[in-house]
Amino acid sequence: MDQTGVAVTSSQEIGLRSDQEIVRLRQLVRDQAVAQGFSLVDQTKFVTAASELARNTLIYGGGGDAQLSTLVNGMRKGLRLRFIDQGAGIADIERALQDGFTSGSGLGLGLGGARRLSDEFEIQSEPGKGTTVTITKWKLR
Repeated sequence: MDQTGVAVTSSQEIGLRSDQEIVRLRQLVRDQAVAQGFSLVDQTKFVTAASELARNTLIYGGGGDAQLSTLVNGMRKGLRLRFIDQGAGIADIERALQDGFTSGSGLGLGLGGARRLSDEFEIQSEPGKGTTVTITKWKLR
C-alpha cells in the first residue's frame, strides 16, 4: 500500500538518459496498459503523456528516472508513472502548465497535455532542486 491506501502490485524503474530509453519506456508503458486491459484510446493517451514527460525529463531535467507501478484500488486498477529529475526545476508551475508556455523550442503542450491525458496529475518542483511529475490512469476491473 502507498500513502493513499492504493495497493501497488508491481513497480519498475527506467533510466531516462537517452532517446533509446524513452522508446523503451514507451513500449513498457504500452505493454503494461495492454496487460491491464486498457482500451486502445486509453493506451494511446497514457503512452503519449508518458512520452511527453519522459522527453521533458531528458531535455529540461538533464535526464532522470521513471517509475512505473501497477495499482489496485477497490474496483479500479491502474498505472502510475513518476518522473524524477534533479534539473533546474520549475519556477512558476501554474505558468508552465498553460498551453503555449515553453522554456525551450517545443510547442508548450507537454505538461498541460500530460495533465489532460491522465486521470490524476501531480507536480512538485523547486528551482535548483529538480522536478517530480506523477500521472495515473485508472480503469474499472
